[in-house]
Amino acid sequence: MDSFLRRDQESSGPGLGYWVTSIVFEILFGVLASIVVLYFSRRREYRADSGAAELLGDRTPMIDALRSLAGLQPGALPKEMAASGITGGGIMALFSSHPPLASRIAALQTAR
Repeated sequence: MDSFLRRDQESSGPGLGYWVTSIVFEILFGVLASIVVLYFSRRREYRADSGAAELLGDRTPMIDALRSLAGLQPGALPKEMAASGITGGGIMALFSSHPPLASRIAALQTAR
């Protein structure tokens, strides 16, 4: 591809094809790496909930606390904090750093 796009066959070094391919793969692998990092962040939230319930000796206070958080009405975030908002579902759930409160509550309820 690189040699096909080159006009001057005598020049050496990477050409346009190399740079375009390199940029595309950097973006692609950056997005995939973000998905992996955010997956582990969500898993960490479940473990933190479980650990807090274990420290309390009972899951009920933790479940009640998550339910009270779920009952709060979300307000508009300031522009500076908009990137920190935890929203979205479907494919955007892959880019969420926290699992939905309903699934966190369900995980605590089904825990042994």
